Amino acid sequence: QDVSGDGGVRKEELRPGSGKDVPPAASVAVKYSGYLEHCDKPFCTSSKSPSLMKLGKDITLLGLEIGLLTMKKGEVARFVFTPDYAYGRQGCPPLIPPNATVMFEVEVLDFLDSGESDAFFELTAEQQNTLPLQKVLEVADTERVFGNYLYRKQHFESAKGRYKRAFSILSRSPSSEEEQGQIDASKLLVLLNLSLTYLKLERPAQALVYGEKALEIDQRNAKALFRCGQACLCMTEYEKARDFLIRAQHVQPFNHDINNELKKLASCYRDYMEKEKEMCSRMFAPLNSS
Repeated sequence: QDVSGDGGVRKEELRPGSGKDVPPAASVAVKYSGYLEHCDKPFCTSSKSPSLMKLGKDITLLGLEIGLLTMKKGEVARFVFTPDYAYGRQGCPPLIPPNATVMFEVEVLDFLDSGESDAFFELTAEQQNTLPLQKVLEVADTERVFGNYLYRKQHFESAKGRYKRAFSILSRSPSSEEEQGQIDASKLLVLLNLSLTYLKLERPAQALVYGEKALEIDQRNAKALFRCGQACLCMTEYEKARDFLIRAQHVQPFNHDINNELKKLASCYRDYMEKEKEMCSRMFAPLNSS
């Protein structure tokens, strides 16, 4: 299939994908291998766990960008790029000779359509405030989903940045109780994710801050209570940890994670008390007579 219209980018679908095509401003996670003509060994391959690349910014091969716009999530395809859509007349010595036609095998692992979100954050704060709340909520949700993807890839610092971007735009004043409810629902999801991410970053004090912000919205939220309990346990604040976890257990008495955390708390507290007892006995032990 000639996807460029001039024969410069030709495509053979090897495995169909599902859903919609990759949109123009998406961030894409792809696996790929590039081959020169008559060569079985690739001259380039993606990493085993590829990161998201933004179209128009991170992908420098014109043919690959054009090809990706014809693909769906999960699709595998083979592309042939003529020199004008690959490395040009000069090539890329010593790896790519001049005027090289190359073949790429590409798999779209995932993509996130972040175009509208990126455009939103290019606006001034005043311009952002003129947009309808629904648009703001959509952008916040896109940023949260982006953060979730990065979190699953264990890129916790980057995930935290996306969650904070989402939270930063949810502070506008509502014009009705219904709008307040929508803002709070969006905030709650982001705050819970921030609390969990800070736990993964081993920063329990910050995890507690965001967990408590979530409780200001919903004081009976079991996840928020659980996160706060975990954070306090990490900081060896055992009484506060027990209080949060007992409250979480009251909301969800059969939650295994909560019950296991209470067992962990009991074990940590027992060890702590034994160490304290041992330290006291050493401090007040009678001195041996010389």
